[in-house]
Amino acid sequence: MGILNVTPDSFSDGGRFLDPGRAVDRALQMAAEGALFIDVGGASSRPTGVTYGAGAEPVAAEVELERVLPVVQAIARQLPEVIISVDTFRADVAEAVLGEGAQLINDITALRHSPAIACHVARAGAGLALMHSRGFVGAMPAEASYRDVVAEVTAALVHAAGQARAKGVQSIVLDPGFGFGKSVEDNFRLVEGVDRLTSAGYPVLVGISRKTSIGVALGSADTPAPVSERLFGSLGATAVAVMRGASIVRTHDVAQTSQMLRGLLASAGRSIV
Repeated sequence: MGILNVTPDSFSDGGRFLDPGRAVDRALQMAAEGALFIDVGGASSRPTGVTYGAGAEPVAAEVELERVLPVVQAIARQLPEVIISVDTFRADVAEAVLGEGAQLINDITALRHSPAIACHVARAGAGLALMHSRGFVGAMPAEASYRDVVAEVTAALVHAAGQARAKGVQSIVLDPGFGFGKSVEDNFRLVEGVDRLTSAGYPVLVGISRKTSIGVALGSADTPAPVSERLFGSLGATAVAVMRGASIVRTHDVAQTSQMLRGLLASAGRSIV
C-alpha cells in the first residue's frame, strides 16, 4: 500500500504531492513500483508530542474533499487495477469518495469519530481498515499507558470490527496503529505481536514506514535518525511484521519495500499476492 499524502503538513512528505497532477504522477509511479493499493490522505494525523509538537491542525471536511476527490477520480480512471484507499475519519468524506472510485476507507480512529462510516462502507460494498489510536486528530497523544499493549489493542480493534460487522461491512482489516498513542517499546511489542492480532481472524495492515520509533532504534531517544534515513530500519521491522502474519504493508518507499517483500516471501515459499 503506497502512501499518497495530498497535504501540506504530513510528517514525511507534506507538501510534495499537494498539487493533484503531481499526486497522480506519484500514484502512477507507485503502481509501477509494485503498489497494489494507493492510500490517499487529505488531512494530516500527526500526533502531539516531543517530535511533532502540537500535532496536526484539523482541517474542514470541505478542504479535505477538495484535496482528495480529484486525485481519487484520476487514479480510478488511470489505474483501474489498483485498489484506492482513502485515509479519513469523516463519514461525509468517506461517502463522497466511495462514490468516485475509492474501494477502501482507512479510518485511523476505528469508528470512534464517525461511526456512520461503517454504514457508507457497507452500502458501497467496500472495505474498511480500522486503526487503533487514542484521542482525536489535533490532540492524539504520542504515548499512552498499557498493561499489555498487544492484548489491549487487539481487544479495542475486535470491538470496532464488531461494530462494523453489525452495520453490514463484510471486508475488514485491522491496523495496530504504530506511532499513535504508544511508546517506542510498545510499538516494537506490537511488531513482535502481530500474530496475536491476526488470531482475531482479520487481515492485519501495518504502517511502520519512517515512524519515530524507527528513528529512535537507529539513533537514540534524544537524537532519532532523520526521516530520510529510516528506510532500512523500516524494512527490517516490516519484515518481522510480515513474517508474523501481516497482510498489507503501508509505506512511503514502495519500490524498496516491494523488492524486500518479494525476496522475503520467495525465501519462505510464498507469493507477494
